[in-house]
Formats: sequence, C-alpha cells, structure tokens
Amino acid sequence: MNNYVVGMGEALWDVLPEGKKLGGAPANFAYHVSQFGLESRVVSAVGEDKLGTEILESFREKHLYGMVETVPYPTGIVQVTLDAEGVPLYDIKEGVAWDNIPYTHALEGLARQTQAVCFGSLAQRSIVSRQTIARFLDAMPDTPDTLKIFDINLRQGFYTKEILCDSMRRCNILKINDEELVTVSRMFGYPGIDLQDKCWILLGKYNLRMLILTCGVNGSYVFTPGHVSFVETPYVQVADTVGAGDSFTAAFVASILRGKTVGEAHRLAVDTSAYVCTQQGAMPILPASLCERLA
Repeated sequence: MNNYVVGMGEALWDVLPEGKKLGGAPANFAYHVSQFGLESRVVSAVGEDKLGTEILESFREKHLYGMVETVPYPTGIVQVTLDAEGVPLYDIKEGVAWDNIPYTHALEGLARQTQAVCFGSLAQRSIVSRQTIARFLDAMPDTPDTLKIFDINLRQGFYTKEILCDSMRRCNILKINDEELVTVSRMFGYPGIDLQDKCWILLGKYNLRMLILTCGVNGSYVFTPGHVSFVETPYVQVADTVGAGDSFTAAFVASILRGKTVGEAHRLAVDTSAYVCTQQGAMPILPASLCERLA
C-alpha cells in the first residue's frame, strides 16, 4: 500500500510584478513534501486553455504528480501585489477550474492510499470542490497515523463559519496564523482572550492532535494536548513571503511522518519557511542542508 501525501485544492498562476509563477497552496505543499523525499500528489483542476496546459507542463518539469483534471472552466489566476514589507496581497478570480474539482473513482482510490492530506478553506468556496474535498477526507484510512491538515488560509472573504466548523471537525491538525485566529475568534464568539487561550479552546473543542499557530516575525507555536512548542522566527532578508506558509506545513508534516518529535518538526518547518522567504516565488529548490535533516 502506497502512503501518499496529498495537497488538495487550488492550482493556479500567481501573477506577480516580475511575471507569472506557478502557485496555489496545494501544489506548493506537495512540491516541498516531495523535496523531503516523500511521495506527494496534488489534486486540483485546470481549464481547457493555454494556462492550464502550462500548469500541467510545469508540474511535469518539477516532477510533481497528481490527479489534475481538465474541466470546461478557465484556469485559475491570482493577481499578486507586494506591500512595502514584501507581504503579498491577492486578487483571486472566481468561477475557475479549481472551483470545479470532480470526485472520480480514481480519486477515491488515491484517498484510500493517502497517509496525509492538506486542504484549506479557499478551495471550498464552491459547492463542487467542497463536496469533493469532504468525500476525499471521508474515504481516507481511519488510522491513528492518518493526518488531515486544515491549513485555514482565509482569503478575500471566501469562507463561512459553516465551512470553517465543518473543516475543523474533519481535520486532526489545524494550521492558522495570528490574523486568521483573530478573525475566527470573532466569528466563534470569544474575541476577548489572548491568542494562546484561543488555541487551547480550539484544540479541545475539536479534539485536535495539534494546532499550529504562526505569528510572522513573532515566532510560531505548536500546541498538543498538555504541551506547547515555541520557535522564534529567524531574521532573514525577505524577497517575498509567497508560499512560505505552505513550505512550513510541508516540512512539518514530512517530519512527523518520518517519526521526528514535534519539536524537531517545528524547527525544520521554521528553517524551511525562512529560507523560502529569501527566494522569489513559492517553489524554490530547497538546499540539501534542509532536506538532509530527514534523510
């Protein structure tokens, strides 16, 4: 039985000031997982157009494999501008291919061979992809080692309380940043307590194995029942932060699957994310010094 690590959701072009780059959190995640030597797959959809063909060609060039269906909708694009600190601002087009990921017999077969999946809220803005993601999660093996990571990834109001609650019930690892935690806390009705207390509440309420909280330059936390890991964010010269969070998730998940402790996984995730921040675009080749830590 193959144990795949799957990134599921949007596949698109990030149109940056210096040109277009392959993007979408699931592809970023799957690409970095593969750099750590695990069998990764990306699940998404592209359009019957030149941009869709270019995505599939780019995946092949990067040896990034998966089930990316071609559907009669335009390939997704995101207009990305960077603020003075290099933080990306997104304009995400609607009614695109990744809003319409079909659930197929082959996809169900992949789900039954998947050890870990990472999914977000953005790809659930449409009913078609939302149902496909839910069915995939339900078809995965029900074992203590199976990881279902909800990287919440709030964008442009493309989320509802219902979608967030359902996803948190289905996942066993939640990844969220400090700004998203504030938004979620307001929606859920407990805005007046500190960030760590909010994390403990979510960990208990949804019976999570882990909750990962990233706070930008202020470090990151991994909460597990009865314990919290904190790692400071190293200072680096930032080129842009596109894809940095996805590389964090990929390094963390790969480490846990390779039997590393939460602390070891957390440290590698922070170091990987910091490196990606020094590079342009979401999918730089990682240095051997990082990848060899899981060898």
